[in-house]
Amino acid sequence: MSLDLDDFDRQLLRALSRDSTQSAGALGRKLGLSQPATWRRIRRMQDAGVIAGRRVIVDPEALGFGVTVFLGVKLAAKGRVSLEDFERAVTAIPEVQLVQHVLGLFDYRLRVTARDLPDFERVLRRRIMTLPGVGQVEANVLLNEERRPGPLG
Repeated sequence: MSLDLDDFDRQLLRALSRDSTQSAGALGRKLGLSQPATWRRIRRMQDAGVIAGRRVIVDPEALGFGVTVFLGVKLAAKGRVSLEDFERAVTAIPEVQLVQHVLGLFDYRLRVTARDLPDFERVLRRRIMTLPGVGQVEANVLLNEERRPGPLG
């Protein structure tokens, strides 16, 4: 379902993407709308799937996970292992924060967090490399990350 968004809707989306804990009343005051009008707009965008949920952003470093690695994973023999078996096994690994099935040189892109490089090596050797069908793996260690505002921003 496509939803026509006006300037108020876009402003609401920008404000919610920065801080989704804001109340409809606070958002309305910032935008010059009443609390009920703001709530109706938010509800309409939720019902249409424009707002798919609200998330808490956890800082991995604050929890002791100082290393983030992006892994490209190419399955060894796609016919021998089902994608579902690989996905089920990889999503069961707590250090794997994101699993993306992609087109290109690799079949999957994983975001893995670890306490440090020796911890990452342990996760890689004992958990990821033993998954069904894993062939080639390429690692890229995250040095710095900036949040980009995106298309609404």
